[in-house]
Amino acid sequence: MFEKIIAHFETLEHRPLERMAILVGGLIFFWIIEGATPLLPMQYKKNKLQHAAVNFGFTVIHLIIHTILAIFIVKLSDWCRDSKFGLVYWFNSGVMMTIIISVLALDFSSWLVHLVMHKNAFLWKFHTVHHTDNNVDVTTGLRHHPGDSLLRGIFFILLIFVSGAPMYGVMIYQTLVVVATAFTHANIRLPEKVDYIISFILVSPNMHKVHHHWKQPFTDSNYGATFSIWDRLFGTYKQLDVKDIKYGLDRYYPNEEDENFGRLMAHPFKKTTK
Repeated sequence: MFEKIIAHFETLEHRPLERMAILVGGLIFFWIIEGATPLLPMQYKKNKLQHAAVNFGFTVIHLIIHTILAIFIVKLSDWCRDSKFGLVYWFNSGVMMTIIISVLALDFSSWLVHLVMHKNAFLWKFHTVHHTDNNVDVTTGLRHHPGDSLLRGIFFILLIFVSGAPMYGVMIYQTLVVVATAFTHANIRLPEKVDYIISFILVSPNMHKVHHHWKQPFTDSNYGATFSIWDRLFGTYKQLDVKDIKYGLDRYYPNEEDENFGRLMAHPFKKTTK
């Protein structure tokens, strides 16, 4: 059974329809849940569908970029395997340890690139697009400017190089992060104790909503994608009562224009500073 699971993920890259089904399935599932048990009341400019259309515009571009990058990812992963290069080979890891190293390394890449985008003024202008959303819901998860998406891909490739992650490790992580992204951005209300307990290992919805709070230093915290260990380990973890959370930005971009697709695309190329 375990060998079949590994074989399934090892070839998942070659089944784009199945990967798309995971993405769409997660969006639909949490879309339904957030409609039934919303965390915060949303104040869309017109309606939820129009808000989703703006975010899906960025999602399509994001997927195109990462489909192109997948060519390099496959070639690099295969090169690491053939050259026995990377942590999983240097430690002579078995299958289970290879999965653990791969997943943790790639999740660290997500945390690290996120931190870098918040700390660098030029890169922040690209990442601002994600934070401009005044109504954070499941569709916000893939609302990334193309420049943001490209940088994420570069860091992802870098950590594949360091870890030597095989394709089954890469695809297991990508499946996890797709589901985690939908889960953490969805406007869903969990019992506070359940959410808090989850946050000791995984990024929980409430934990990530703190990251979307409109004011610093809360915006510059909780950078994790799937696992919360990086924020706790490096001191970037913060808590905030849900009732005090307000989405958007206190500067850098006008909140009333958070659904203006053209302006959002052009924003990084205008003269602004963090």
